[in-house]
Amino acid sequence: MTVTDAARVTAVQRRRAFVLLGSVQGTLIFTLAAIAVPLPLIGRAFDLRRADLILLSSAYGLTFAGLLLFGGRLTDRHGGRCALTAGLALFAVASAAALLAPGIGTLLAARFAQGAGAAVIAPAAMAVLRAAFPCPTAYGRAMATWGGLSVLGATAGNLLSGVISTLLSWRWTFAVPPVVALGALALTPRLLPDTPPSRGRALDLPGAVLATGGIILAGYGLVALGDRPRSPVGVLVPLLAGAALLAVFGYAEHRARDPLLPPRFLRDRRRALALAAIALGACGTSLTFVVLSLHLQEARGWSPMRTSAAFVPFAVALIASGRTAGPLVRRYGAQAVTTAGLGTAGAGLALLGLTGIHAHASYAYGLLPGLVLLPAGAAASFAGAAVLATEGVPQQHVGLAAGVLNTAMEFGPTVLFAVLLTLGSDARSLAATAAVLGVVALLNQRAK
Repeated sequence: MTVTDAARVTAVQRRRAFVLLGSVQGTLIFTLAAIAVPLPLIGRAFDLRRADLILLSSAYGLTFAGLLLFGGRLTDRHGGRCALTAGLALFAVASAAALLAPGIGTLLAARFAQGAGAAVIAPAAMAVLRAAFPCPTAYGRAMATWGGLSVLGATAGNLLSGVISTLLSWRWTFAVPPVVALGALALTPRLLPDTPPSRGRALDLPGAVLATGGIILAGYGLVALGDRPRSPVGVLVPLLAGAALLAVFGYAEHRARDPLLPPRFLRDRRRALALAAIALGACGTSLTFVVLSLHLQEARGWSPMRTSAAFVPFAVALIASGRTAGPLVRRYGAQAVTTAGLGTAGAGLALLGLTGIHAHASYAYGLLPGLVLLPAGAAASFAGAAVLATEGVPQQHVGLAAGVLNTAMEFGPTVLFAVLLTLGSDARSLAATAAVLGVVALLNQRAK
């Protein structure tokens, strides 16, 4: 075999590894988003209140976001492929339980367990990706594409869930994750490189407990706050408890010998702004999916199939932007692409808030412009921000970087989304998100 043939074989292996890992990453976000369209159907099937629906839609994201930092350190300690296999097994079992759930209690438990499995999978997949692309230039190109996979997964979740719910049942929406997880489990030993563990690193179990408990409790409190309960006790207790745990976590990390989240990791201003861009971009897309899904079905009386069809231009714009984002990052730099993407996404959200979610607004003039601008900007901003967030991270901290990046990705749709619900108006929520995206875009442009 010639050198050229060997290089071609390596390139094919890398492409196969990226396709497998990208499919898994997209499925994790598919699982987060796919519940939005069939949510009213699930509510009618189990006779659920709005508070139950909000908790059900947030359950997966709460454990996903809460356990990601710990999942990242498990990846660093035990190796990416080992952690990926364990996470896929848990995710597959939990997804099968969601598919067969006889009642809301089982479905909620399954969604929480899915999030726990996803919290191990996401950083492990990025660690294996780093091993598959050891060249910094090739890894940067891979990350530019990787950044758009989450938005693509969310869009696929919204499109397919409506079709599946209409043609079959809302239950079959939950059949996609276990199929992908089982397929990935079978292909992992053949297609993915092994990654060496860092067994000398401590797991910082106290930090993991504090971070996980703080994020989940605070997130749950914000979700309850978004539902505007009559009694404030159910909101204040978890919210204050979560805030207290996160404060203790911050103090403990400064004193820990091998902290779960080294404080210096977030001192890089460009990295911090990139993580903020990821969180806000994910929040904006998630908010749009949920708000429009409920608006089109409840205010306009659209079917789940027609609601999903409304997002087809969103998917087209997303794919087109995702394909051009990588070359744009290489030509103009990750910072410039992130800034432009944030501004475009903010403009799309502003248009949706101003014209899109009114009962008499037409689809072509009210919804379509925002449904094109938002995904085009979001895909570009994710591509640039993913490069900025992982730039210069050493191999032994890849799991940590992946955990932080994915925490930002889940923090947006779960926690920020719940905060925005407290504004009491879908239009105000979209406008507020657009305004914050604009502010982060300006700060990112000025960051050194």
